[in-house]
Amino acid sequence: MSINNKTGIGGAFVLGLFVFLGLTSLGYLLGHSAIKFKEYERTVTVKGLSEREFLADIVIWPIQFNVAANDLEVLYNLIDSNTKKIQTFLEEKGISKEEISYTPPSITDKLAQQYANQAKAEFRYTAFQVVTVYSKNIKTVRNVMGKLSELGKKGIVITGGNYETQTEYLFTRLNEVKPEMIEEATRKAREVAIKFATDSNSQLGKIKKASQGQFSINVRDKNNPHIKKVRVVSTVVYYLSD
Repeated sequence: MSINNKTGIGGAFVLGLFVFLGLTSLGYLLGHSAIKFKEYERTVTVKGLSEREFLADIVIWPIQFNVAANDLEVLYNLIDSNTKKIQTFLEEKGISKEEISYTPPSITDKLAQQYANQAKAEFRYTAFQVVTVYSKNIKTVRNVMGKLSELGKKGIVITGGNYETQTEYLFTRLNEVKPEMIEEATRKAREVAIKFATDSNSQLGKIKKASQGQFSINVRDKNNPHIKKVRVVSTVVYYLSD
């Protein structure tokens, strides 16, 4: 074998050795980095709740009454009379005229709807009308609600119980309370994360991801629909380290 051949074989051997060592080192470094990265990716997901009660700031109170007559003119006079009585009653109790509105009366002609085999109705015409109170003075309106029987003593037939005549209480200040509630929910989530990290002998790191749930507004209980329960849940993912 010639010297050149020996030199070529030796060079190839050395080159192969360097390649082997390089690949080995690279594999070690990549493996070590992967382990470190995996350790760094240890996380804990926690939730924080903020829940508060607020008074509603708007009340929508529909007052529906019924009248009946055999003459249309008499029927309309009854509607006008009852409407004025209700308005006077409300204003005397502290509700302003600007807070009171009226819907057009709904009139039914029973004769036009009656089948031949049915008995004749006592009154041909019936009507109902709704007087609506839209107010920000919740306390005053609720006090007046408790005195509605006074209208019954004046001969006004108050009806209700259906969907159209249900009283509504609205809470419209959500944007005002959002920042403070989000801050509280996030703080509570961090408290839970710290407790978890302490119990697992870990250190709490930075936030990896955070998401805010939707705000919900519900009545506190069916007997107090004017008291609203507002809640939000924040979900936060923290890094953990040894």
